[in-house]
Amino acid sequence: QVQLVESGGGLVQAGGSLRLSCAASGDTYAMGWFRQAPGKEREFVATISWRAATTYYANAVKGRFTIARDNAKNTVDLQMNSLKPEDTAVYYCAASTNKWATMTRDSYTYWGQGTQVTVSS
Repeated sequence: QVQLVESGGGLVQAGGSLRLSCAASGDTYAMGWFRQAPGKEREFVATISWRAATTYYANAVKGRFTIARDNAKNTVDLQMNSLKPEDTAVYYCAASTNKWATMTRDSYTYWGQGTQVTVSS
């Protein structure tokens, strides 16, 4: 069983930055970040493969967000720059039992409790 704990959410003005961190207990392979805004479905944000060789991003965040991992510390971070009000959502860390990066929500077995990110205009 893998437990994921996110941290780093908060309130920021448009154009600002936040760094989310996810600490995992247990072995993890591909990792991802998803987000869910009120009244919307949970959507893919970014993913990173087991050895960090591959990353994918949603078009909405490409060029602004960066996913990175430290396997020695069992953590995965999401650096979010140039934040926009439409980035406001609860952000979830997810872990897959597969090594390869994937954008598919159903490929992730373990989920964190989520952390709120609010971007004011």
